[in-house]
Amino acid sequence: MAIEIPTALPDSLLSRLSDFLESQVGLHFPKERWRDLERGIAAASREAGYAEAEAYIRWLLTAPLTRTQIEGLASHLTVGETYFFREKRSLDILEQQILPELLRTRAQTEKHLRIWSAGCCTGEEPYSIAMLLDRLIPDLEKWNVTILATDINPQFLRKAAHGVYGAWSFRDTPGWLRERYFTRRQDGRFEIQPRIQRMVTFSYLNLAEDAYPSLVNSTNAMDVILCRNVLMYFAQERARKVVDKLHRSLVDGGWLITSPVETSIVLFSAFTAVEFPGAFLYRKMAATAPRTVANRHPVPWYDGEAAAATPAPAEPSAAAAFGVARSAFAPEVLHEAGDELATEAKDADSREHDEREMPRRKARACADEGRLAEAIGWCEMAIAADKLNPAHYYLLAVICQEQGQSETAERSLGRALYLEPDFALAHFALGNLCLSGGRRGEARRHFGNALNLLRACPADALLPEADGLSAGRLVEIIASAQASLPRAHKELAV
Repeated sequence: MAIEIPTALPDSLLSRLSDFLESQVGLHFPKERWRDLERGIAAASREAGYAEAEAYIRWLLTAPLTRTQIEGLASHLTVGETYFFREKRSLDILEQQILPELLRTRAQTEKHLRIWSAGCCTGEEPYSIAMLLDRLIPDLEKWNVTILATDINPQFLRKAAHGVYGAWSFRDTPGWLRERYFTRRQDGRFEIQPRIQRMVTFSYLNLAEDAYPSLVNSTNAMDVILCRNVLMYFAQERARKVVDKLHRSLVDGGWLITSPVETSIVLFSAFTAVEFPGAFLYRKMAATAPRTVANRHPVPWYDGEAAAATPAPAEPSAAAAFGVARSAFAPEVLHEAGDELATEAKDADSREHDEREMPRRKARACADEGRLAEAIGWCEMAIAADKLNPAHYYLLAVICQEQGQSETAERSLGRALYLEPDFALAHFALGNLCLSGGRRGEARRHFGNALNLLRACPADALLPEADGLSAGRLVEIIASAQASLPRAHKELAV
């Protein structure tokens, strides 16, 4: 019989807190993990200025929380401790089998590769990937490599972007790795080499709430996604939604790498489970390809029981969606006089609008699938047909940035803002572009312009070209991005 260790907080209060976190934050804390919950909530209460965790919990249960407050709370309740080349088996498979196949294929066409570390913590995982690629690709300067690293904790992102680590981050790595890729500082810590640091783009993103895949945050058309030791914190339904969005963020043939403790037939049913010696990885197959599951009983979902799979609601067909849109123009809702002429006029306007919008829709579809050269061609067609539409230039800029054409992307964003100075999303994109180029002073100015425009909008207003992103949410994202900048950087004084 297992002996329960008594907790300092009442079970009744921890039970209420656990239910609150599952419903409001999407984090799952069964009773066997209440000790972890206590430790995390104690840290959160101290940061919030409460002398006692119990008083903080009672405030949480009664106060309306902002999204920023909820995410700050979540950052204390997930483990923020990692190290270089953690869970080495899956990285060995990536290095020895997955990446060589990708590199052989892409070397014959466009030399591009897109990898996402989702829940990157303090940066050890994405930097491990960068070092791995540095060893695998001898002509790395000829490749367009994207390593996106996201997290919801600005403090973690700040440390990651700073790129300085103590000896504990190297506890399972060979000594030569530090000598090759790091510089020892006077304080005994190790600073990553700038050329490796430049390979990684750190960005704020909430896996549970934010929109992805999206061109806005560059989470589309990924070849490999690493989401390790993240899903186990989510309640099952929230985890299922996250996995669905990760699936859509991958190109056909792309790979999802999770932690061994997160293996689940139910959760990853949209993927093909591929068994390697000592590990399961998940592959997104083309829609026409047969889906298979490795012949092995996996570790059940984190709470010990894999819930029965519930089919997702079917997406409306294109024809059905069009039928709904046309219903407003049905003859019975038009004036009796001239109803037939009115319908014909509406139909003509609709067809003309569809023809004008078709190139941009094609461009987005190609970009989502990773066909970037084709996407740029469609963008250029859209611009040729309508040179005064700033959305066309914005889309071209985002796609060019994915191709590594930063100067072209910056010029295109400049044209978008010339045509529409109040285009907040273009200011935000230009800020990100400057940030990735190390021009932090310019990035702050563009972020400030975006914030001024966004704060003049209703918080729930949906932004054009933003994949459902609201003005209020973009304000929070920019604020978190600013908070993640390394404070010690020289340009912060500019």
